[in-house]
Amino acid sequence: MYHEIDLDKVSLSQGPPQEEPGRQYYFMAECRQAVKELEGKLGRRPTFFAQTFGCQMNARDSEKLSGILTSVGYARADSEEADFVIYNTCTVRENANNKVWGRLGYLNAAKKRLPHMKIALCGCMMQEPEVIEKLKKSYPFVSLVFGTHNIYKFAELLSLALKQEEAVIDIWQETDKIVEDLPIERKYPFKSGVNIMFGCNNFCSYCIVPYVRGRERSRRPEDIIREIQDLAGDGVAEVMLLGQNVNSYGKNLDPPTTFADLLREVERVEGISRIRFMTSHPKDLSDELIEVMGASKKICRHLHLPLQSGSSRILKEMNRRYDKGQYLALVAKIRRAMPDIALTTDIIVGFPGETEEDFLETMDVVRKVGFESAFTFIYSKRTGTPAAAMEGQVPEDVVKERFGRLLEEVQRIAAEKAGAFTGRIEPVLVEEVNGQDPRLVTGRMGNNFVVHLPGNEGMVGKIFEVELKECRGFYFYGEVVGFSCIPILGGN
Repeated sequence: MYHEIDLDKVSLSQGPPQEEPGRQYYFMAECRQAVKELEGKLGRRPTFFAQTFGCQMNARDSEKLSGILTSVGYARADSEEADFVIYNTCTVRENANNKVWGRLGYLNAAKKRLPHMKIALCGCMMQEPEVIEKLKKSYPFVSLVFGTHNIYKFAELLSLALKQEEAVIDIWQETDKIVEDLPIERKYPFKSGVNIMFGCNNFCSYCIVPYVRGRERSRRPEDIIREIQDLAGDGVAEVMLLGQNVNSYGKNLDPPTTFADLLREVERVEGISRIRFMTSHPKDLSDELIEVMGASKKICRHLHLPLQSGSSRILKEMNRRYDKGQYLALVAKIRRAMPDIALTTDIIVGFPGETEEDFLETMDVVRKVGFESAFTFIYSKRTGTPAAAMEGQVPEDVVKERFGRLLEEVQRIAAEKAGAFTGRIEPVLVEEVNGQDPRLVTGRMGNNFVVHLPGNEGMVGKIFEVELKECRGFYFYGEVVGFSCIPILGGN
């Protein structure tokens, strides 16, 4: 319903409605008028640049931001030399914050060249009070600042920022609202993320996410299914169900439901060929979910199951609520049900108090599980988390040495696991023309392995049967031997 609204025909004479998302469409119409006025002054269509830092949740949020900016009349730019620049920030690690501060220094100079430029910041980093104070003190040229809880109000805040010179800063500490049905500009026409829940209740001692994204809030299953049906009708064949911990989906609904129940409903949606999801917390991964995955013909044989540490002692300090033995038992159960599943993980090196013995426990789990790939991180102290105040911070040189050993072992195992696929024929969804060689296209197997193969733009958005000719450690070169299914609508 809302996507069919013609913003040029929205009446602005009676003021904005109170209900959402109708209220935001009113402000989109206001923004559209302002952008048209700017276009007259510039003699060209105004442009925007959006950059995403962080996770898949942020990437999905940025698609909503871009959808609104496009709807109100901005054209996408390829660089920060644009009339409106927005950074959707992450704060999981200190390095993410530093990247934003660095880019703001560049934008300060750019704004001097383009005085009418508007600069906006949103996302997790903005939920930190010290960040807001630093922005006020040192970056007064930023026009708009908002956080994670009120991202749906972007059009309303944008309208205000376009009217005034002083900064608009709107940070909420929490919310129970979920507002969808806003414009979205998807990166890919044939696949899409779908938010099924927001926030996190786990409070791992090293993690700032519950503090910046709030407590868990699940969307109603009928709303999720309706969105996926609409996506399927628009040519989407692969959906990624998104949440900080999808395994706890539905616990706060009335009546309660489960993630396994939701997956059953998603599988029934016609037109959807592949279902992915992340992220799964090991403590909440149920036997019911394993059973649903094992029986499914659409759920991809790929599970991201963050380990974080192989030491039961460190896991307790992390407040992960499982131990080494329980994690290994869970992996064994998953592999009994799905011998062909690809398991990926997250691992932190150098958590406070980590000894060499603790680190060797992590290496032991890595070898026993045999992950297809792993995201490995050096512990990053986040102010406001319990771990930041813990004693026994590990010296930097020790952490780096351990990190190197872990990375080497993870890469060795991943290459070995990938190499076993050489010579097999697997369905591959072609996602894009290869950025390095235009004679090639790049796609993914259901287990998330990347495949490069000869092709052209006309293959994008379609699934092909591909013979995996050569393994290069973390990706393959292959050749098409046939179609896996009918072409996916929405491909180029």
